[in-house]
Amino acid sequence: MITVFGGQTSRSLRVVWLMEEMGLDYRVRQVDMLSDEVDAEFVAANPATYIPVLRDGDVTMVESIAIMEYLMARYGPTPMAPAPDDPAFPAYQQFLHLGEAGLAALMMTPIVSRFLAPEAERDNWGAAWAKAAAEKRLRLVRRQLEQAPYMAGDRFTAADISVAYALELGRQHEVASLGEAEHAYLARTMGRDAYKRALEKSQPEAAEA
Repeated sequence: MITVFGGQTSRSLRVVWLMEEMGLDYRVRQVDMLSDEVDAEFVAANPATYIPVLRDGDVTMVESIAIMEYLMARYGPTPMAPAPDDPAFPAYQQFLHLGEAGLAALMMTPIVSRFLAPEAERDNWGAAWAKAAAEKRLRLVRRQLEQAPYMAGDRFTAADISVAYALELGRQHEVASLGEAEHAYLARTMGRDAYKRALEKSQPEAAEA
């Protein structure tokens, strides 16, 4: 069975959400990133000590978007990924990666600065730059939502899992200014039954059951 090391509020939620959409069997192995105790199994799986980590037989992978691409290629075909000759493929590919590289990764700098930096350094130049850079990239999401309900057009794909996670991260931590279109998009994507199941199964109690 596929194992995902992660937690409810981490990027592992992207992976669990995708597996729910695809109907795959898996289990969530909770990792407490704030614990002082060494989680030997987790460290062995990823010595860089960040989540998510995927174990699938002899395969061990990190990086949420790479894991998603692996699952769709290994266990597809799936409607979550348009075929390369599909007209929706370029937009899908762009937003699949923009959700992490252009949004969530940049948002983490002001978020981490707010929680971990000394008080005088929390609103530092780097954090302010990263937040502004993420806001610029949000223009691409807004432009797409003016044309279509989802990132690849009229249908929900893994690109929406990627982008919706980032928008919700920005909304929760108040590092992204979301308008009416973005809020409606989050309601559409996170109102899906697969998302609700993923959220429930990523809770510590559910993961340990």
